[in-house]
Amino acid sequence: MDYLDKLSSFVVDTNYRDLSDSTQSAVRNVTLDTVGAIVAGSKESENSALANFVIQRSGPATSTILGQGAKADPMLATLVNSTAGVALEMDEGSRLGGGHPAIHTLPGALAVAEELGVSGKRFAEALLVGYEVESRIGGATKPKENVHSHGHWGAVGTAAAVAKLHRCSQQEVRDIINLAASMSPANTWTTAFSGATIRNLYPGRSGFHGVLAYHLHSCGFTSLDDAPSDIFGTIIGESFDPDVVVEDLGGEYRIEKNYFKLHACCRLNHPALDAILYATSSGTFRLEEVESIRVSVPSMLQGMLGKYPDNMLAAKFNVPYAVAVAVVFGKTDITVFRPQVIADETVRNMANRVTVNVDPTLVDGRNLPKTIASIHLTNGQVLTGENRLVRGDYANPIGRDELVGKFDFLTEQFLGRDRCEKFKSMMLNLEDIEDIRSLTNILG
Repeated sequence: MDYLDKLSSFVVDTNYRDLSDSTQSAVRNVTLDTVGAIVAGSKESENSALANFVIQRSGPATSTILGQGAKADPMLATLVNSTAGVALEMDEGSRLGGGHPAIHTLPGALAVAEELGVSGKRFAEALLVGYEVESRIGGATKPKENVHSHGHWGAVGTAAAVAKLHRCSQQEVRDIINLAASMSPANTWTTAFSGATIRNLYPGRSGFHGVLAYHLHSCGFTSLDDAPSDIFGTIIGESFDPDVVVEDLGGEYRIEKNYFKLHACCRLNHPALDAILYATSSGTFRLEEVESIRVSVPSMLQGMLGKYPDNMLAAKFNVPYAVAVAVVFGKTDITVFRPQVIADETVRNMANRVTVNVDPTLVDGRNLPKTIASIHLTNGQVLTGENRLVRGDYANPIGRDELVGKFDFLTEQFLGRDRCEKFKSMMLNLEDIEDIRSLTNILG
């Protein structure tokens, strides 16, 4: 039995009744967080326009476009919802591989679950296995230098989730995963650094392909016997290790080892932002007293250190900008990455005082990278802060109250308090939902 047989058997054999309380809780939390990111992002102008385009051209309208009050074909609903969910950079992710498994996997799983009218338990199973498959295949890939973490492994995660929902056999799951992998696009970091919002379509497109893979299989399309090794080992990555895919498979689930974002920007910014916020809290100062800000990181993509951004997406992938707004406003939520803040001369001037030093020696023997931030004041005082593991990571977790607070902040203005409370209440009892449409109907 090779790695794909083992992975496919895992998809088929996983059953909700066998999940621990902590795994069930992780599924609920990831669903809550990801839905919040989608609903909030759905209101961005380009995402609303895409939703309207899809609504007008959609066939069987069975799946909810979250936050838009409409339904569409499951493939198209997946395309729109996944795209919306990354627009504000608030979607969760995994350090272990796959980049951001939930936003790639949940929209397709939810759209097809809604079309089929399955129970909350079956939706949870699908999300769980899709997340696991994506994270493991992503973790087994050594990406090429300019390969972005969105859109590559999402198709295989969605495909696994959809195959699970359709109760496919082990061989069918394998075939569908292979078909999905063969459609994996080549996406680079360049669009993110420049702020081209086509980058947000990467997970939407991969989710679309993941749903499509099931239908291609039903139509009789055939695939390579081992498409992930072919695509991720030669095109997307420098190498792909099949043994890593199934290492400890069936042990602790990857969905329990994720991170939740507390800063509305690229995860690579987060250690610096935690460190700079610790520094700002260590003393009081006026903005005009800041002479310079220095941040030392163990590694960084050079594109994250580019020129001052001129749009929201580029700002989310710019370390000096993110550090500057953290100092100026004392926060890093979605409000400080908007165009009016980018145009603020106070922020621009502060960003010009930020220096980022890449120091590889900041990784110690335990392989825990350290980030150091210091704010140098005109009176000679230096305020410092450091970070080894960002808040929100599974190894440095936040309480559920903070996660719920994030959801409320992102969604309440769009859904209203009553619908938010109803959704959260139903999420606490996901396993008792007989038809997932009772949940998605709240989110239209």
